[in-house]
Amino acid sequence: MSETQEFLVNIQIDWPRDLSEETIARVSAEERQMAAELAQAGTLVRMWRVPGRRENWGLWRAADATALHRVISALPVWPYMSVTVHSLAQHPVDPVYT
Repeated sequence: MSETQEFLVNIQIDWPRDLSEETIARVSAEERQMAAELAQAGTLVRMWRVPGRRENWGLWRAADATALHRVISALPVWPYMSVTVHSLAQHPVDPVYT
């Protein structure tokens, strides 16, 4: 993978009340498949669930914020997502870099 930036991404899902369970199940299955593909590609590095909520935090890698936006906005759940992105920089005491 070429030079990438790391991003801490918070995603909250808000399914519309009138969305059918069948649609939610289909979109969720498509989302899991795409997440697996993004993980294999090295774009989705880690993912944590927030207990008791339809929310997660993830460590993502992309060339830049524009590339990350393209990936996130292509997710099947995109129309139902609220997303907050934090760009990350290396820290001098990070054990990975010391």
